[in-house]
Amino acid sequence: MGFHDFYRLSSHAVIFNENRQVLLLKATYADCAWGLPGGGLDQGETVHEALIRECQEELGCEVSIEYLSGVYYHSAVNSHAFMFKCTLQSDQPINLSDEHSEYRWFDFDQLSPVQKIRIEDCFHFDGQVKSRAF
Repeated sequence: MGFHDFYRLSSHAVIFNENRQVLLLKATYADCAWGLPGGGLDQGETVHEALIRECQEELGCEVSIEYLSGVYYHSAVNSHAFMFKCTLQSDQPINLSDEHSEYRWFDFDQLSPVQKIRIEDCFHFDGQVKSRAF
């Protein structure tokens, strides 16, 4: 990789509810896809700082980080995504930013193939951070 090549890093929150469903947000940009809360790192930011900032911006509330469950390379966007198991603060409602039009709790069988792998790695975390490429 050259010194001036463009490369991305992102941090994302995997948040489960009491029914083992995962929280996804529907984007208002690009292809309006459903995805995990989180996003790209700003210059000089750590993966943890980015995750806290992105969740505050997108959800309007704080999350608690439990553990890093996986790091995934996505060739389509030349990016590594860091997946963290997180919990919502129980007394805070979700207030979406204008980047997302809605949120919903999804069952495992409703997820895309890539989402299923990343969420399963998080749900069945055994203390070993997973690393995969798509």
